[in-house]
Amino acid sequence: MRSPEPEDLELMYEMENDTALWSAGNATLPYSRYTLRAYLEQSRQDLFSEHQARFVIDLASNEAAGMIDLAEYDPLNSRAEVCIGLLGQHRGKGIASEALQLLCEYAFKKLHLHQLYVYVPQWNNESIMLFEKNGFVKSALLRHWQRSENGYNDVYLMQKIAE
Repeated sequence: MRSPEPEDLELMYEMENDTALWSAGNATLPYSRYTLRAYLEQSRQDLFSEHQARFVIDLASNEAAGMIDLAEYDPLNSRAEVCIGLLGQHRGKGIASEALQLLCEYAFKKLHLHQLYVYVPQWNNESIMLFEKNGFVKSALLRHWQRSENGYNDVYLMQKIAE
């Protein structure tokens, strides 16, 4: 994991505009390169002031495989939301699990967060398995939480509490 660099513009553009990933989150519009370039130039990558921190998931070959974020940072309650996405060719290889382990260690040991949470659509078995494998538990089923082309989907709220 590393902080995004200006050279990651195309990675961010590809990931933010991958409509296949939109169904797992809240994206509704594509991002322009201009908007993403401005984000890269202006972001201080400071969780405390921006309430989010984005990381690029790098492979040993220095190839970027995707991104993992801490979002919706809540300092009062010492928690943050986890968001993760991989480029298609890197899925199913254990990369997401390794990145999630690193993010959890960073969040709990360096940032001293009390909990991490994630919203996972009920139909997304791969993500449910990823988060369960890494110590997240289903805490609630949020009914009709997310609108899709086929109506509304139920979503699990999954949490991991610091040990």
